[in-house]
Amino acid sequence: MSTYVYGITASSHPALPKDFGGVGEPSRPVRVLKAGDLAALVSDAPEDLRPKRRELLAHSNVLAEAGAGGCVLPMRFGSVAPDDDTVTSVLTERAEHYKERLTALDGKVEYNVKATHAEEAVLHRVLAENPEIRAMTEANRQAGGGSYEQRLRLGEMVVAAVKAQEAEDATEVQHILEPAAAAVSQGPDSTGWLANVSFLVDRDSVETFMSAVEQLRADHPHLDLRVNGPLPPYSFVEPGPAEPADAMSGGGAMKE
Repeated sequence: MSTYVYGITASSHPALPKDFGGVGEPSRPVRVLKAGDLAALVSDAPEDLRPKRRELLAHSNVLAEAGAGGCVLPMRFGSVAPDDDTVTSVLTERAEHYKERLTALDGKVEYNVKATHAEEAVLHRVLAENPEIRAMTEANRQAGGGSYEQRLRLGEMVVAAVKAQEAEDATEVQHILEPAAAAVSQGPDSTGWLANVSFLVDRDSVETFMSAVEQLRADHPHLDLRVNGPLPPYSFVEPGPAEPADAMSGGGAMKE
């Protein structure tokens, strides 16, 4: 039977409560596979696993329970190995990488920050900061709306100005929040977000980080910010060298 992997931790990590359940219906009991100084939290993998809310919560609950007892390198939902031996083999092959990551991420959590523009507010900002757009807007108004060409030109100028503001604000979000974080990871480009950035934050610095977020909101009222966290540090478990590309399916080869 295939093996579902939730996360990697030290072999000395406190055990989960007996019969703690993971993914599947009924829930598969979570067990521990050890290889030297490392251990993997696993269960039998359901054959029909899908990213439904119940299963996503089960995956998160295992990581939350384990994380309460110490550092855990989280795997993405759907990380499946062919069998237990494959998991322990990868733990052995990549032991130095995983141990380094456990040390680096100990006592830290992830906060993901996504930013978009508040449409009306950013248009006001663009208008206020661009004399040429203001002048053309006023000229068109006095001309009863202006010609088709004039309206088209004005629209193009506004779009270009908003795009430039997006790029400026994306840089600003990271610039303002980065000093309160131990590390930063850019998220994948996604339609609708001008910034998608994850920050690795020391637990002792969470209050400082959240204060920086609130200051960012206050100083940039044209931005809508969505902050998600604290999370397991998914974005900071970099894949190590020479990992077996086909060792896992779904979540990758024993990586987050």
